[in-house]
Amino acid sequence: MPTLAIVGAGPGLGAAVARRFGREGFSVALIARDEAKLDDLVEELAADGVTAKPYLADVRNGRQLEAALADAAGELGPITALQYSPLPSRDYLKPVLDTDPALALEALRFSALGLMHAARAVLPSMREAGDGSIILINGGTSVKSRAGFAGTSIAFPAETAYGEMLHEQLSDEGIRVRQLVIPGAIPKLQLDNGIEDVAERIWRLHAEPGEFRDMLIPLEDGRE
Repeated sequence: MPTLAIVGAGPGLGAAVARRFGREGFSVALIARDEAKLDDLVEELAADGVTAKPYLADVRNGRQLEAALADAAGELGPITALQYSPLPSRDYLKPVLDTDPALALEALRFSALGLMHAARAVLPSMREAGDGSIILINGGTSVKSRAGFAGTSIAFPAETAYGEMLHEQLSDEGIRVRQLVIPGAIPKLQLDNGIEDVAERIWRLHAEPGEFRDMLIPLEDGRE
C-alpha cells in the first residue's frame, strides 16, 4: 500500500486530499501539532474507509518533523507522496513595517526550512524507488509579494525556490516536485465542487509530470 504524508493536516483540504488518495489505495500519515484534531481526523477518515495514522510534529522543529516522517514510513511503508501544506500563523500576515527579523526567521523555518527537513526525510526512499512526489501548497504571496502580508511574502518565495530547484534536479529520476498556488481562501473561490476540486488537482499533480508551478485559479481572481 503506497503512503501519502500530509504535513499540516487538517479537517479541510487535508481531509479532502486524504480521501482522494485513499480512493487510489493510499494509506495516509497525518502530521500536525494538535493531537486532538488529528485523532478526530483519523476517526473521520476511517468512517470513509481510509487508513490514516496521526503523527505529532511542529514544522518549525526540523528534527521533530523528520522523526515523525520516519515513524510514518516505518509504520505505514515508504512515503510515496508528500504534501507540504502547513497553514501559516496569522503573525506571518503582519505588515512589513511590523515584521522584525525574528518573526521573518520563524516564517522561514515554518515554510522553507520545514520543507527542506521534510524533503530530507522522504527523498532517499523515493530516489531508491525511482518514483514519488512532493507537492507544495502555497498562497498567492509565493508569486507576488504583498506589503500587508510580509512574513509569507518573505518565506513562501524561499520555499518556492527550494521546491523549484528540487523539481529541476529530480525530474529525470521519476520524482515529481510540483507546487499548487491557491490565491485565496478555498471556500471563497469559484469552484464547482469546492474543496473536492482542489483535492482532485493535487492528485493529478502527484500522478502526472508537468511544470513546477500550477495555479488553481489566476492570481488576479483570488484574494490572499
